[in-house]
Order: sequence, then structure tokens, then C-alpha cells
Amino acid sequence: MKLNKEYFLQLWQRIHVQKWGKYVLVLAVFAVVYLFIGDQSMVRFWHRHREIRRLEEQRDHYRASSEEAQRRLQNLHRRDSLERFAREHYFMHQPGEDIYLVEEN
Repeated sequence: MKLNKEYFLQLWQRIHVQKWGKYVLVLAVFAVVYLFIGDQSMVRFWHRHREIRRLEEQRDHYRASSEEAQRRLQNLHRRDSLERFAREHYFMHQPGEDIYLVEEN
């Protein structure tokens, strides 16, 4: 077997590719595990992040409706507001008044 420069270059390239192949394989396995496998995977992280955003929007909606209900409750402490509420929602009336119900379509 004659040892020449080309033989060593081919041997070096083969070793070099195999060496980098190991790193690429380890990096690929790590990426798959990190992205898709386990409780701390990126896929689950994205799902949890989306769920948190949905829950925060829901929280903001309920806070706004709670504030509206508190405001309406504060208005009911005045006599004229309480009377208006009773007339609109419970069809109460004063003696001698006639009430007419009109349905809107």
C-alpha cells in the first residue's frame, strides 16, 4: 500500500465527517427532545402561553363586568334610580297608573 497525500486527505475527510456527524446527531436529538418531548417542551410552552392569554382576557372581561355591576349597584342607592329599576325590570307601578307592555322585534 502506497501512502500518498490523497489517501491521507480522504482519511482525514472521512474522520472529519464522522466527528461532525456525532455532534450533529447529538444536537438533533437534543432539539427533538427540547421541542417535542416532556413537560417542559416548547410545544407545551406554546399551549400554556396561549391558555394564559385566554384566561387573562377572560379575567379582564369579568373585571369589567364586575365594575359595571358595582356601578349599577351604587346607582340603586338613590331613590329615583331604584324606582326606575323596579319599573323596568319588575313592572311595578304606582297606584292609579296603567302599564302597557310593548314587545320589540
